[in-house]
Amino acid sequence: MTIKKYLFTSLLTLVLSQNVLASEDESVWNNTLKNQYFSGKTIEESNEVIALEAPYRAEDPALVPIKIISKIKQTKAKYIKKITVFVDKNPYPFVGEFELTPESGKADLAMRVRVNTYSHIRALAEMNDGKVYMTKKFVKASGGCSAPIGADLDAAMKRLGKMKFKVDKNLKIGKPALTQLLISHPNITGMQMDQVSRFIKKSHFIEKVKVSFNDKTILTAKTDIAISADPNFRFYFIPEKSGVLKAEFSDTSCESPTSRAVCAKGKSYTQTYNIKP
Repeated sequence: MTIKKYLFTSLLTLVLSQNVLASEDESVWNNTLKNQYFSGKTIEESNEVIALEAPYRAEDPALVPIKIISKIKQTKAKYIKKITVFVDKNPYPFVGEFELTPESGKADLAMRVRVNTYSHIRALAEMNDGKVYMTKKFVKASGGCSAPIGADLDAAMKRLGKMKFKVDKNLKIGKPALTQLLISHPNITGMQMDQVSRFIKKSHFIEKVKVSFNDKTILTAKTDIAISADPNFRFYFIPEKSGVLKAEFSDTSCESPTSRAVCAKGKSYTQTYNIKP
């Protein structure tokens, strides 16, 4: 074996071994997140209740698409009442906590997240009877939380708060309808540099989201800096008749991107959309 070939083989072996170790690293989950968010609860790792779709290698670490697929129907007797999402190795691993109801019909969710380094993305489903199920995917990505803010930040701030619904054109009364909520918001992480001023911008992100239909709550979410800029949430709800779909969200800003000890309350925004099945 030539020296060149030997060096190449050694380097390849090292890279592969590092990737294997990274994909098997459960330290953040076991040592911190599990006890912080699910202390005292038994968690079953399984794809029988929910499954998670995410790219193995992300094209853009600041816009990593993920999809959570439920394997059970949402009924009053048995339903997923909460889905919590984490990116283990992010500076602030908590992505969001999404509360659902039987009126969702399906507990599927989709969104785009930031991934800062090679990490597991994990989703946990808490049932109405208290049981918790977990699924996860390993994603290769780097720099999602610190990716520079674009040069059009001023334009982004001018349209901040605007929302738009996209609802399945073929929606039917009594059937789960696929719905998208698009929100204009830069969701600044507190680790990004403004391309114009060259300063690190203070964090400014969406903190709470609520969607209701005819004043009955469909979805509520508590989110953080790992949600991408201009969030795009996809979910389901069951329209029982014509009515008004309403979205509300509020944002916040924090002194530190990784601490919620000192945060300032921001503004609230509302948007409605008439539904006619």
